[in-house]
Amino acid sequence: MKILVCVKRVPTVGGKIMLTEDGQHVDTRMSGFSVSPHEECAVEEAVQIVERLGGSVTVLTLGPPEAAEQVRDMLALGAGHGLLLETDGREWGPIATADAITSAAAGFDLLLFGNEAADTGDYQVPVRVAHALGLPCVTGIKHIQIDAGRLHARREYRGVEESFDLPLPAVVSVKEGINLPRYPSLPGRLRAKRADIERRVPVWHADGLRTLGLRLPEAQRHRATILGTGTDAVPALVGLLGELGVLS
Repeated sequence: MKILVCVKRVPTVGGKIMLTEDGQHVDTRMSGFSVSPHEECAVEEAVQIVERLGGSVTVLTLGPPEAAEQVRDMLALGAGHGLLLETDGREWGPIATADAITSAAAGFDLLLFGNEAADTGDYQVPVRVAHALGLPCVTGIKHIQIDAGRLHARREYRGVEESFDLPLPAVVSVKEGINLPRYPSLPGRLRAKRADIERRVPVWHADGLRTLGLRLPEAQRHRATILGTGTDAVPALVGLLGELGVLS
């Protein structure tokens, strides 16, 4: 069983979002980077499948040279091979990304993706890759079982469980919660640090979409009211507590 897992280098959430001066991109110069949670689960699922059935797991990402760090993070979780489709750092849209992945995805029995990237949430790349390769595709999956060359998958949709039966090879996007990703072990980290990551340079092309500009939502403003100082503030404080229903 040869499995390819596609992951994306995304800015670590939680920090303040800043835009570049031209308003065309999110400024990530001060951000940390990680892998989307859905995709981390996809790597864990691939490793578990290979542990049961044998085979190999290759992790692929498209991004700048620094994205090799995220590939090594996934190798530390148990993947055996890393492939970086190296770019010059510009943002690739879903069409160009899917084309680049398609060119590197031949010969695998199973292609796993996260259901959507944590930054753009396009939901497009797995479906586009499957269409380009002529493979069956299911998305939003929370359970995978492989038996006799076929893939059985389940997902929940509007409170109803849906089941799918697909021939391999196939393309599957999984959702966070399909498993609990393991923590990398010390031997895993050391192995990942020494691993050779294959690098290829894909051909970039425009998606046909043009960004007009990004705009941050207006920040919610909070205003503090000073009730008074010392004992002079007591009547106002009692009145406020009464309005809040704290006093009986």
